[in-house]
Amino acid sequence: MRRVLVVDDEASQRSAVARMIDRWGFSTDTAADGAEAFRKAQEFNFDAIVTDLMMPGMDGIELLHRLRQEYPVGPSTIVVTAYGNIETAISTVHEYGAFWFIEKPIRPRAFRILLERAIAQRQLVQRSERLERQLCSHGFLGKLVGNSAPMQEVFFVALQAAPTNVTVLVTGESGTGKELVARAIHDQSPRCAGPFIAVNCAAIPETLIESELFGHEKGAFTGAFERRAGCFELAQDGTLLLDEIGDMPLALQAKLLRVLEDHRIRRVGASNEVQVDVRVIASTNKDLQRLSSDGGFRADLYFRLSVLQIALPPLRDHMEDLPDLCAALLEQINSRHQTRVTGIDPAALGALASHEWPGNVRELRNVLERAAVLAREGEIAISHLPSGLGWAAPERVMRQLGTLPSVTLPVGITLEQAEREMIEITLMHTRHNQRKAAEILGISAKTLYNKLRDYGGVVAEE
Repeated sequence: MRRVLVVDDEASQRSAVARMIDRWGFSTDTAADGAEAFRKAQEFNFDAIVTDLMMPGMDGIELLHRLRQEYPVGPSTIVVTAYGNIETAISTVHEYGAFWFIEKPIRPRAFRILLERAIAQRQLVQRSERLERQLCSHGFLGKLVGNSAPMQEVFFVALQAAPTNVTVLVTGESGTGKELVARAIHDQSPRCAGPFIAVNCAAIPETLIESELFGHEKGAFTGAFERRAGCFELAQDGTLLLDEIGDMPLALQAKLLRVLEDHRIRRVGASNEVQVDVRVIASTNKDLQRLSSDGGFRADLYFRLSVLQIALPPLRDHMEDLPDLCAALLEQINSRHQTRVTGIDPAALGALASHEWPGNVRELRNVLERAAVLAREGEIAISHLPSGLGWAAPERVMRQLGTLPSVTLPVGITLEQAEREMIEITLMHTRHNQRKAAEILGISAKTLYNKLRDYGGVVAEE
């Protein structure tokens, strides 16, 4: 049964509203002030809260403020207000996320419709959250893809962080998808309707970065011909991603720390401060803990940023996600370039699997984009891949075998001869276990079988 909490300091009004809601088939509870209502909201799961606006002690505004801080996706709230307080009620709806307001005296028919809609909206949000978690269990979070254990851990922490306002630090090598994580957190947060602003701290000259973040007044410096809002103001009610935070100048780090603590910014050249409501996510490919120990990054800012940390693995550490990643990227590439690529043939996939991917998913996307443009339709073949791709394979093969023997290939042999030599070496170290050799070489067992047949080798395992 749907449960509603009625909050009013006037006992007669409180009882009358509760009885009205009871008759409609809801379960009701009551509270005489905001403080009692907040305690009950912590104890019970309400679908909606109907609260008076003006009450002694903790009033309806303070109650909504506390509820929003504690439960970003909490019960839908309807504010009950007298005629003279309509402007305050509208402001409360806007600032604290109440569903809507209703005037006294309450008209039952309009009130019931409003209550039904408020609860339906909450149920829709809850259903959306459940669907998102189901998608994650199938390897998707926004544009992030991965069923591997490292990526599932990323998804879990990101979804735990999303409904809160906590500062998040996303770490990982270049090209691993740090901005995608930040955007996924934003899209799953109560701020999703607000702006998502990303600023690269490494790409802005040191002399301009303060103005870029905090804005400036007219005449603040040479070339400042008019007032300009900074990224913090542009991200009001939304999320600001500070990419490559490790490259931020030390002098500016102190100012950023104050903003994170006080939620106020001062434009360059201004005498007054401006209140901001922005969720900050920072990302870096550097070891900030080590950098702070060496004096290259403020330790207090590091601790403030890393309240919750998400470490993205490099692609080489979750290669089991490669087929799903390729499928997702090719879908995006087909849409962008009007290509009709249906997949990747086993030999090409083997070459992709043998590559070390120092540029991670960004490099993979670039390789697939090139291949899709060349192929136009059907499957991507090995001929569509860059010529040097996968030639780090011999060393990788030997590492997987647990040894690095000296392999000498004479200058002047053909690629086919070099390939045959590599296959023979791998078979020797797997004691001619063809399936194991195919796995190490990054090709299918069928492909290895066909190559051995062409070479006149042993093919008994087919």
